[in-house]
Amino acid sequence: MALRPLLTDETIEARIREMGAQIDADYPTATPLWLICILKGACYFMADLSRAIRREVFIDFMGISSYGKEKTTSGEVKITKDIDISLEGVDVLIIEDIIDSGVTLSYLVRLLQQRKPRSVRIATLLDKPERRLRPVDVAYVGFRIPDEFVVGYGLDHAEQYRNLRDLCVLEE
Repeated sequence: MALRPLLTDETIEARIREMGAQIDADYPTATPLWLICILKGACYFMADLSRAIRREVFIDFMGISSYGKEKTTSGEVKITKDIDISLEGVDVLIIEDIIDSGVTLSYLVRLLQQRKPRSVRIATLLDKPERRLRPVDVAYVGFRIPDEFVVGYGLDHAEQYRNLRDLCVLEE
């Protein structure tokens, strides 16, 4: 397998700073803002985004999967780790690494809305809208990318490549 660079770490960092400024502008500082990081891939993005947001934020982590070790979704969503806090009355920002089919995120939004938060929005580093199987309203998008399999900056293939600083296309 070969890696072809798609986005450099400098490009990613600059876009995350812009996203942080937009999130600051969109949320009032009087209410708690919980960042719910979807493990494992979004942890790099969440760490950088949380530092780009100037208002106080709280974080928690959730494991949810519809891929396993495959490159395409199985269509079956399972929670591997739930959050540890109550979401009632708070603003929730789901932090995701990539949205393609929308299967996982549409399920997750419905699940979290049942917990009575004040609001639920999504921030994603990467979006592949042409792969949508389910509609997903994404409030903050880092980059729209072509329908290619990408790794790096937290994204993996069978647990490899997460630690690459740049985002790369994995070519066979």
